[in-house]
Amino acid sequence: MAAFIQKLFRSRKSPESTGKARKEAPEQSQVSQENSRADQRESQLELLKSSPSQGQLGKLAIEGVTADIRLSAARGLADPDELQKVQKQAKGRDKGVYQTAKQALQAHRQDLERQENVARAISTLIKNAQEQARSEDTKLFQARLEALTNQWKELENQATAEQVQQFLEATHRCRERLQDMEATREEEKRHENQFRQRGETLKLLTKTLEDLKSQTDDSLPSLSSLDALQKTQENRWLEATRDTEVSRQERKTYESAMQALKNYLSALRRLTQEREGINELTAALDSGEAITAEQQDQAKALIREIDWPGEFPKPELLEPVRKLAGKHTEKPAQTQDQRDQKALVDNLKTILDKLEPALEAKQFRESRQLLKTAQNQFRDLDRRHAKPFQAKMQLLTGQFRELSDWQGFATEPKQIALCEQMEYLAEQPMEPEAKAERIKELQTEWRELGGSSDRALWTRFKSASDRAFEPCKAYFEAKSGLKQANLQKRQAICAELETFLENADWTTIDWKGAERIHQTARQEWKAAWPVEFRDNRPVQKRFDDLLKRIESPLDEERRNNEGLKQAIVEKAEALIEHEPLQEAMNEAKALQSEWKAIGITRHREDRKLWQAFRKACDQIFARRDAQRNARQQATETADREASELLDQLAGVTADSSDETLGDALEKLREMKGNSLSQDLRDRVQAARIQFQQALDNKLLQQKVNRWQELVRARGNGGVAPSDLPDHWPTLASNQAGLSDRELVIRAEILAGAESPAEDQQHRMEIQVQRLSEGMGNTEQAGDRLSELEKLVAQWCLKPSDNTPETALSERLNTALSGVTGQ
Repeated sequence: MAAFIQKLFRSRKSPESTGKARKEAPEQSQVSQENSRADQRESQLELLKSSPSQGQLGKLAIEGVTADIRLSAARGLADPDELQKVQKQAKGRDKGVYQTAKQALQAHRQDLERQENVARAISTLIKNAQEQARSEDTKLFQARLEALTNQWKELENQATAEQVQQFLEATHRCRERLQDMEATREEEKRHENQFRQRGETLKLLTKTLEDLKSQTDDSLPSLSSLDALQKTQENRWLEATRDTEVSRQERKTYESAMQALKNYLSALRRLTQEREGINELTAALDSGEAITAEQQDQAKALIREIDWPGEFPKPELLEPVRKLAGKHTEKPAQTQDQRDQKALVDNLKTILDKLEPALEAKQFRESRQLLKTAQNQFRDLDRRHAKPFQAKMQLLTGQFRELSDWQGFATEPKQIALCEQMEYLAEQPMEPEAKAERIKELQTEWRELGGSSDRALWTRFKSASDRAFEPCKAYFEAKSGLKQANLQKRQAICAELETFLENADWTTIDWKGAERIHQTARQEWKAAWPVEFRDNRPVQKRFDDLLKRIESPLDEERRNNEGLKQAIVEKAEALIEHEPLQEAMNEAKALQSEWKAIGITRHREDRKLWQAFRKACDQIFARRDAQRNARQQATETADREASELLDQLAGVTADSSDETLGDALEKLREMKGNSLSQDLRDRVQAARIQFQQALDNKLLQQKVNRWQELVRARGNGGVAPSDLPDHWPTLASNQAGLSDRELVIRAEILAGAESPAEDQQHRMEIQVQRLSEGMGNTEQAGDRLSELEKLVAQWCLKPSDNTPETALSERLNTALSGVTGQ
């Protein structure tokens, strides 16, 4: 232990404190050292307490007098550089300081890593939020946004102001998209609800019409209830079709059903209004008195006025009127045959068998209906067949009258309740349409109770009804004013159409403009609704006549234009197999321009013609595409074959044999250049030129080598005439009389070779001579070769006794070698 302590504090001891000196030092020196250490410790403690700098703390962590001072200084270090320095110096010297510095550095690194992770997480969140705002994937959009927001809450305090702004902007855009998606969903839900409401409206209207058509008893439906149903479903349909798309078939179904219901309602309303006249005519018919012509005309007028729709069963209330309208004054009604009378008797017996138990059970409504049916059957019987039932009919009629009296007694409390309800309704502020509808319902209930014989009770109910309806008058008057205004609009539309027809010149008219006028008039006419039915009849007839006058020339023009388009279709179909194809395509394009120039047509017919025309044009241009594909396929095949051939000929070079070069050229010439792409065509052409040049060079080299052999042969004793080409004498005759030296100089000029210095003057003279003769640098390679051959021919054809100088022969062969680049 002592040795370790000595080693630890060795750096802080003076150099004089060696082992031997320490043993020999006097006691006075040890006291002095201890005092110095105490002073140093005090000063270091004071420094620790006075907020030292990082550098001072680092120095104290290494040079502190005591372990506590060093540890305290090490714990106060925060600068990573100082911590690394202290850790390095304390390693192996002070384990506590070393571990403290090491742990501090590790904590610092972890803190830096944590900060980097936080910064990375913040950047990732911002990026994800921005991508979320741009993403087209709306699946779980809100859930993903909430997840991002929750993650951001944990990191928001550690983000910069710029990062916070970026995230807020991204989430704001996300919320805007979320609101847009929610609005879209709400819109879709609204459209779905409107679709469902339209379906229920059509279903209810269809069921109502079916019930009306299958109605067999004499009880007519409630006018007020039916009127309320019609208006309610009409309003419901208007709400269900507002700002949404409705199919043509759906709209057509609704309009057909609603119009049928309106027709039935109008006829029922007229039937109700004419009930008094019907009852009078029925009483006249029941009296058995002779029918007058006036009564018969009145019955016919009633039938025409009521105009009951043919698709609905005729009410039995109209049967007497219909019979009366069909009778003649002079002639009694024709009797039915015995078979029909027997059928009537059987039916009457059946009805009476049902009527008796109904009266006993006090079933008022069923009894009333059965009694009316029985009375009708009884009236149709002749006197002989009716007589057996007369007493029973009187008995049952009396029983029904008693039941009716009892019914009146039983219904009085209900009628009093209706009076109270009407009086209460008169005091309530309500929307006019709803209030009027409720008034009608109460009045219908009063009528269904069979009325009242108590005049005071009826007066009370009537007075309450008048008071309740009083606030509704202004509304219905205004509605009546709206009908009048709409009627005036329709009259104005008719006037405008008449003006248009009077001024229209159908030979020069703008047909599209006329068609728009026709369509606009129909739309504005339909918008001018509601109108009073009776007042609208003549205006409607006038409007229909005007439309027919406009539609007639429009239809004629449409048919003419459809004929023109049909002719274009036929021309286009004739071009499907036409050759040449380019001419067919040009014609098809011209036909398309003609098609666009043609005017109005019927939409359905135009659609059919256009489909036929489009089909023909597609077939024409499909031929072009087929040819283009065929050419493309041929090009691809040719390119593939050319590429393979070029790869095969890659080993053929200028040094290859003549036969090899010739075969390569033959194969390249066999390639179809028209089918090749531009790139392969260029490559094939380049290879062809390369091989041709190589072959030409070889042939030229062979020819020059032969010439050189002949030149050397003359220098070695002469050349036999049989060894020379047959045409050389002719060539040599054109340049006869030239000396050997001049021949060599001329060959050097043609080959571009240098001449010796002693021949330079002579060479210049020859060059000037050649220039004057029109020869020189303008000569082509073929011309130079031909001139060289003339010179060689003249050289070789000189007399055998005229042996040339060896130097001149060598110069001539050197010039010839320059021609081939050797």
